[in-house]
Amino acid sequence: MMEERERRMAPRTMLAERPVAQVRDLRGVHLLDLSRTGAQIEHVTLLRPGAACTLGLLPPCRNLNLPAQVVWCAVIGRTHRFGGASHLVARSGLRFSRLTGLQDAALADTLQDLAAARHPTGDCQQHSA
Repeated sequence: MMEERERRMAPRTMLAERPVAQVRDLRGVHLLDLSRTGAQIEHVTLLRPGAACTLGLLPPCRNLNLPAQVVWCAVIGRTHRFGGASHLVARSGLRFSRLTGLQDAALADTLQDLAAARHPTGDCQQHSA
């Protein structure tokens, strides 16, 4: 049987705690995974594939704003709020675009900090870039 080949350009770091992130005009954004080339987010409302956006990382990641493009967006369910209101819940794949050298270095450090935080021997340092 043939093994499925990994399509990602860089290994991703899964984030079980799903930290809050920011994307303009979206509510309820949570970071699911992160790599040097992109991220997967979960959010309320939809994003249009091909649209440009900025992913804002917050602690426990470094405070970073990374330019990105929406590669895909899929509805995964619906959330119900008090008072009967409900909203679609979606996941989107983002690909980082035009990172500066400083942004790329800070992203690499963030991934290293997140990996260290998953192991008891390392400390996740907080920095701003």
